Amino acid sequence: MVKKPNTIAQKIGGPDAILLAICLLLIFSGFLILASVSASFSLQKTGSTFFYLNHQLLVGLFGFFAAFALYLLPIGLIKKWSFAALAGTVLLLLAVFLPGVGGEIGGAQRWLFLGPVSFQPSELLKLSFVLYLATFLGARAKASLSKKESISLLVLPFLAVCGLIGIILLRQPDMSTLGVISLTGLSMYFLAGTPLFHTVAFLAAGGGAALLFALSSPYRLSRIKVLFDPSLDPLGQGWQIKQALIGIGSGGLTGLGLSFQKFGMLPEPMSDSVFAVFAEEMGFLGAVFLIALFLAFAWRGFTISRRAVDAFSQLAAAGITLWITLQAFIHMGALTGILPLTGIPLPFISYGGSSLVVELMALGILLNISRRQTKGKTL
Repeated sequence: MVKKPNTIAQKIGGPDAILLAICLLLIFSGFLILASVSASFSLQKTGSTFFYLNHQLLVGLFGFFAAFALYLLPIGLIKKWSFAALAGTVLLLLAVFLPGVGGEIGGAQRWLFLGPVSFQPSELLKLSFVLYLATFLGARAKASLSKKESISLLVLPFLAVCGLIGIILLRQPDMSTLGVISLTGLSMYFLAGTPLFHTVAFLAAGGGAALLFALSSPYRLSRIKVLFDPSLDPLGQGWQIKQALIGIGSGGLTGLGLSFQKFGMLPEPMSDSVFAVFAEEMGFLGAVFLIALFLAFAWRGFTISRRAVDAFSQLAAAGITLWITLQAFIHMGALTGILPLTGIPLPFISYGGSSLVVELMALGILLNISRRQTKGKTL
């Protein structure tokens, strides 16, 4: 749980070098696997072997500039503008339903098209929601509130914001983003030191609502059934799981060097199925290395959170760490048959400009928080 530092003494220095190295390795791995996966598709669709790779590199460069700007920005300013950032993101989420601005891809209304630039606001929502919650919970959770005040000042505003976001995401629909945001938000609520029965009640209500929602749709129910037996829909939803497992298993210990499943067998090999392609090409050792990087990211992120100088920084660092780590393991769990299939990208690895830019922005904020640490705390 979030605790106030024992002393207000702090040091301001450089960024957390270990976290920076971990993320650079993840980003480099993403560019490396994209170079391998995208070449044939890029040549076929655009006539250039490196079109998708060059696009990701260009977007990544923009993301690095955005990350550096947020790294230099005063934390107090980020906190001050967190509500405005969330409100602006909600407006962008609603804008995807406007004719001529919003667009549909793969049956989902999640995109904004502004000339040659496309953007997915739900990716930005992950960051703005974390920053807003860090501000909201950091200001209220530690206050001495009565039971009545905790309901009116803590529970109801939390439910109102989460409910609004949930309705919009369900309308798109974007269940994978809603799942990540819900788990991250609930974890932050708990870490803020709020009454435990609040978290238990939210968890029970949310779990019940998710179950009813899954049972209300044959498509969603089918995804759950296929998780336990892919042969129930071998040419439909079971196809991706079976092909992902074939790819992961074919990689053996050290990998094939070249994925064969990416050639028409695995859907969305550059994004939704990228871990299976990575495991096929890099093998078991490569997959373990990638998992270890995300575990190391979680370790450094929570270390930064624990050593932060104020409640907002503690919760923001914890929220960013939870979001990226949860998303990574949901992606990998879905492709290994542990979790239901989702269309969620693998952070820093999957192809996609919106996700990469927002993840780099989050990294900039996390490294910014790491510059301001309480003295006297050790790893």
